[in-house]
Amino acid sequence: MHFNPGWNDSSVNLLHVQAVGANSTLHYVWSSLGVPAVLLLYTENEHSTLHINWTQLLSPELAGAIWVEPPSSVLHASAVVFTKLFEYDGANASDPAHALFYPPYDLATFSWDSVNQTLNRTALTAAFWGTGPPGTFRNGSIAFQVTAYEESSRDGHLPGLLHTANSSKLEFVMDGVAPRGNSSRFMLEMVMVEGPGRHRRLESVRSIDDEYTPTIFEMVQLVSEPQGTHAGPGFLQWKTTAYGAREAKRENGIRCRYSPLREVNGTLPGPSIAHAYFGKDLGGLAAINISFGGEDGEIYAGTGYLSWSMLLGFGTPPEDAFSPLVVAIMAVALGTPVVLLVAGAIVVLLLQKKRYSEYEPIN
Repeated sequence: MHFNPGWNDSSVNLLHVQAVGANSTLHYVWSSLGVPAVLLLYTENEHSTLHINWTQLLSPELAGAIWVEPPSSVLHASAVVFTKLFEYDGANASDPAHALFYPPYDLATFSWDSVNQTLNRTALTAAFWGTGPPGTFRNGSIAFQVTAYEESSRDGHLPGLLHTANSSKLEFVMDGVAPRGNSSRFMLEMVMVEGPGRHRRLESVRSIDDEYTPTIFEMVQLVSEPQGTHAGPGFLQWKTTAYGAREAKRENGIRCRYSPLREVNGTLPGPSIAHAYFGKDLGGLAAINISFGGEDGEIYAGTGYLSWSMLLGFGTPPEDAFSPLVVAIMAVALGTPVVLLVAGAIVVLLLQKKRYSEYEPIN
């Protein structure tokens, strides 16, 4: 993990996370420059290097300020830009499509603390903490907390996302943000940016195995597949739950909704590191909204805290298999009737043997 590589001014936030494999390299670039965003680059070269022209990056014309050498090694390039935070009245409408909206918060206008204060190279974590323009959030703030992984495992905090070394976790946090109504709920807008020749699909994966995330049976994943190349897919993956307390527990879970994936016409709000890599004219943009609070009573104003997690990665999205506990329960549940059936058949046979004999009564 490298903070502002090649630049000594901590007033700018850029975090480069590099993961080197046997024949490939993953580059994650997280930044709150302009609009908060993350850039994911997969290269078929273990010696590929990320380059940043800081003078150009901090200028009004930042296109081309970020690139990878050698350029031909890049097989996958994508970005996720976090553009707006919406607030709506959820008193009579848990579905945002029928709710009354307040003016949105433009995340490009936020002020961000130095990531260097939260960077932990041992734990591979960092946090971007931001506050809105004066008079908006009062004493509250939002954060994008980043976690990188060195191996395949399961995250120790709810919702217990299964991850690989090719993925990173992003946790969106709202802490102490003053709502503008007694029944306020919030919604985060994300815009996806990709190079040409990719096909996106948004899918819901359901499972009866909820040992790691009790009561949540749905996993959502946005997969971007290549067309005409041997490169693997990129993905976003999350469970349909958020949590309303710092210590995430089942009892403070908040159901999430997600909108259909929609094409974005026009230009991407900027500036951002997406422009720095992909250039000024971005095509093939798509957006999705994640709303927090899908049922009555699940309202942010009650706790003043909210966290939601997702995975960003390259390759096949992690897929949950049945846990040992659930397998044991199913074995007992399905095996017990079979055992009873066999035992019953044996008892019947024994009784029949006892009742009948080779002798016949005289009378």
